[in-house]
Parts: sequence; C-alpha cells; structure tokens
Amino acid sequence: MQRLKKRTSVCTDCDLAKTRVNVVCGSGNVNAKLVLVGEGPSAADNHTGFPFSGPAGNMLDEVLVASGLTRSDIWLTNIIKCRAVGLKDGELKNRPPKTTEIKACSKWLDNELTLIQPSVILCLGAPAAKTLLNPRFRITEERGVWFTDTRYAPFAMATFNPAYVLRQEGENFTTLRAIIIDDISEAKLKLHEAKDIPKSTLF
Repeated sequence: MQRLKKRTSVCTDCDLAKTRVNVVCGSGNVNAKLVLVGEGPSAADNHTGFPFSGPAGNMLDEVLVASGLTRSDIWLTNIIKCRAVGLKDGELKNRPPKTTEIKACSKWLDNELTLIQPSVILCLGAPAAKTLLNPRFRITEERGVWFTDTRYAPFAMATFNPAYVLRQEGENFTTLRAIIIDDISEAKLKLHEAKDIPKSTLF
C-alpha cells in the first residue's frame, strides 16, 4: 500500500494535479474487511492529505462510534484522490468530479481495493455508488439496497455522504444522520455473511 501511495502521489493524469496541494490516498486498517468510499477530498483533506479530515470527517467519526466502530476498524478512501474544484466568485469551490477525472483516477482506486480485498463496501454518496455499484444508481431509490454483483466485494451498499448531511437542517439533518448510523451498523453486521472472512477478523 505504501508503494501504491507513493505512485499515486505523483500522478498527473488529469488537470486536478494543477490545483491540488496534496494527493489524498486512503487511510485506516489495510487488513479491514469493511471499506467506506466517498466522492473526493474536501478543502481540509487537500491540506492535510487525509480523507475526511474536516467537518464531514468529524461527523463520520461520530457516526462510526455510534455504530461501534472507529477508523482503525475500516479502510476509508475516495473515488478520486485530488480535490475537484471550480472557480466561483473568484474562489476555488468544491464541485462534483467529472467523468474524465473519475476515469483517470480509476486505476488508483482499482489497485487500492484489489490490495484490501474487502468483504463489504459502503459507498458514501451517489458519485461513489455510480462508480462502484451501477452507473444509473439513484440514492433516493437505492440507498440501503445490497448489491452482490460488484467487482470488488461480495456485498456493497450506499448511504448518504456526511458532507451532504451537514448541509441539511433541523429534522432532516437528524433523520439522515440516523440513517447513516443504521447503514454503517448494517454494513458491520453484513461482514458475518461474507463466507470468506476468517473468524479472527470479525468485529
């Protein structure tokens, strides 16, 4: 994994290399059987070099703990490794990754997931789900649905991205936060159904 990270850190296969501060590779437990995959690095991640290190990361830590997990129990990564930005009102703002950027970065995610060999993947948000589950994935209709025919894991599912939930208010925020906790808990339980998991790796 360290060799892969070193190769990823000098990638210039798309224009995001021109605006990044750091390439943000995955982090956590390389022996984990549960992998969480987000969309891409935030402004905070771009500076720290670690995924989910800003406000969305704080929320992710909270919902992980509520599900009986910590980052040391999982592998956490994104479909792209450099922050996707656009110029708005004279400032660089986050934007969804382009199809060309996702494609250019796909080899790094492929190598990463091939090394980890997860039993369960939980996609955080629609972009990750469209990349790993189904190009026509719709999170409002298919969140919480298990996919068993994906390339990298026997079981894969999608939930909301903490960054999206943070933009909600009031009851909507509370509801979506609870959904993420439930989905992470279900993903944790799903590990027991993956036949190839050694007993020593079960939580």
